[in-house]
Amino acid sequence: MPTISMFYGILVTILFEDNHRHHLPHIHVRYQGSNASVAIEDGSVLAGSVPPRQMKMIQAWIEIHRDELAADWELAVAGEEPFRIAPLQ
Repeated sequence: MPTISMFYGILVTILFEDNHRHHLPHIHVRYQGSNASVAIEDGSVLAGSVPPRQMKMIQAWIEIHRDELAADWELAVAGEEPFRIAPLQ
């Protein structure tokens, strides 16, 4: 599961060929033992949870990088290595 970004203790990953379970473009996030799958389209939580403060940061990051995330999703579904994306600053 390649890491595509890290910021404020949040690890953002995307799985290769992971379009079967949720059927929509999403990322996986981890923060201090919490895990969640988050939709790229609208930042909604598909599974799991992270603390509210961190989720707001993740959603802001998704908003800023939505086009890059969509491109990474297409690469990952095709089995290719996604690109790194700049962290939230």
